[in-house]
Amino acid sequence: MTVTTLDPRTALVVIDLQAGIIGMPAQPYTGAEVVTRTAELADAFRARDLPVVLVRVSFTADGADAVPGRTEASRPGGTRPEGWDLVVDELAGHPGDITVTKRNWGAFHGTDLDVQLRRRGVTQIVLTGIATSIGVESTARAAYEHGYNVTLATDAMSDMSPEAHRNSIERVFPRLGETGTTAELLELLAKSHD
Repeated sequence: MTVTTLDPRTALVVIDLQAGIIGMPAQPYTGAEVVTRTAELADAFRARDLPVVLVRVSFTADGADAVPGRTEASRPGGTRPEGWDLVVDELAGHPGDITVTKRNWGAFHGTDLDVQLRRRGVTQIVLTGIATSIGVESTARAAYEHGYNVTLATDAMSDMSPEAHRNSIERVFPRLGETGTTAELLELLAKSHD
């Protein structure tokens, strides 16, 4: 375990655990495993009156608000199914949670995430979600740049590629913050917030 502490005002920030994403093939953990571990963390944060932020990605039906620009990788086209952008049931339905809708990879650019966190006195975030190397890593980079202490729940995130997941966990995240498993974070949360 490299995670050393959780600040008194730490928020759980959940990236893209929504209907249209959790069913995609993911490695090294399935979407269901990521959701289960994230729900455990969310319950523990809520029990201690710590903020839970549910970040979802969504676009208008015509895609006009999607990120523009040329890329070599193809982008998903066509109409997305109804409800693809709804947060999964295991996490939704808690009135005290904060919902942030993003239109980019990261959860900070173009959203009110930073304002929501700062107004609650948050100094540290714990990140979970899909995909490790895209939404989670982009949000971790921006959180670090915004001056937050960043902690990454390494078994509560997954990716389409095990190599991309491993690269983020082993090479990128240690430069942005601290990492730990769900069990380690729950133990630390119990010690520091009870």
